[in-house]
Order: sequence, then structure tokens, then C-alpha cells
Amino acid sequence: MIEYSSQPHYLVAVDCIVFGFDGAHLKILLVKRGLEPEINKWSLMGGFVGSNESPDDAANRVLKKMTGLEGVYLEQMQIYGEPNRDPIERTLSVGYFALIDIHKYENQLNDDYEAEWFLINERPKLIFDHDQMVADARKKLRYKASLHPILFEMLPKQFTLPQLQNLFEEVNDTKIDTRNFSRKITSTGLLIKLEEKDRSSSKKGAFYFKLDKKKYKADFQAFLNLIPNLKN
Repeated sequence: MIEYSSQPHYLVAVDCIVFGFDGAHLKILLVKRGLEPEINKWSLMGGFVGSNESPDDAANRVLKKMTGLEGVYLEQMQIYGEPNRDPIERTLSVGYFALIDIHKYENQLNDDYEAEWFLINERPKLIFDHDQMVADARKKLRYKASLHPILFEMLPKQFTLPQLQNLFEEVNDTKIDTRNFSRKITSTGLLIKLEEKDRSSSKKGAFYFKLDKKKYKADFQAFLNLIPNLKN
């Protein structure tokens, strides 16, 4: 077998940043690391890429093994390769972020790796460069949310305007004027108002909406000016 014998060889890993929304708060799913170094400390879901699999395959395998999650929105982010990022051996890691509706997948989570949800701004310190990965993933999420309907991956098929506003506020880490948001979001014509109401928080209730995906694809620019932060 021909090899690049004069070149150094490195390990390749994947790390998954799983964002979830529970209707009120943006959260991140973390696990307890099961090996040294940093054993039993909080970590992203990670593992090494097998010799016969792609990074995408490895990310899906690791996510299913460590959390039980599968069939979720998963997107490759970037590669992390600082020489000393792993104290044991030179390791390049391919970062991925996943988006889920927590309530949709809460029964799918397994307890084998002590997976636990944390509020995004109240998470514990993570191992290695995982905190940087989370910061980069959140920045990428904000950018992507201004161009594509990916935030709707974190909502049920039908949702209320307060839920949608909460999600935009949590992702962008900012407060939004409720009247302005309602006016702007409904003026886009991209949401379909349903007859049913959510009466869990008040007698009056809030109407449910759903995204008109056909209109969104034709006029996604309508979402770009909803929040000043999204233009940055």
C-alpha cells in the first residue's frame, strides 16, 4: 500500500453541539465525558471518525450512541485543529451543530452518558475547546437564521407568536418589542394562522401558526429585517 510516509498522521474526531428549544428557552445538550483526561467533566457529544466512515456518518453515529437522537437537523460547521487542543494526541475535530424541538425528542434521549439539558447562558465550563465551539455554533446559528428557516426545526409544526418571539430572542440574546415583532412577522405573509388556540397560559389563549414553506422559499428575504441583530 502506498503511503505518504514523510507526512505526520493525526486523529480525526467529531463534536456535536445540540441546541434545543423548550418553548421558552434555548438550551444545549451536554454529556459527562467517559474517559481520561477530563473524565466526568461536562462535554459536547464527541468521538473519533472510523477508518471506513465519513465525518457526517461519524457525527450521526456518535449522536445516536451518546444521546439516542437520530433523524435531527445536523450541519457541519468547521474544523478545530489547534496543536494542543487535546493533551493526549494531536486531534483534528470536525464541529457540527444540531437543532431540535426538545419536547419532540425528550422520550428519545437515553441515560447511558448522563445527557442533560442546560440553559445556553448557564451551562457549566466545558472540556478542551468546547466552549469556543459552542460560541462559534451560536454565531453560525444567528447568521443562518437570518437566511434560512432553520429555527423552525426547533419548533413544533404549529406554534404561537410568543413561542416564536422567545426563540428569536434566545438565539439572538436580545429583547424584542412584542407589538413590533407581531406586526412585522405577520406582515411577511409567511405564516399561516390556524383556528386552534393554545390556552395553557391564559383563558384568552394565543392562536397557533405554521410556516408556509412554499412562500418562504419564494420570499425568504422577508425575514431578514425582523431583528436588527440578524443584519450583522
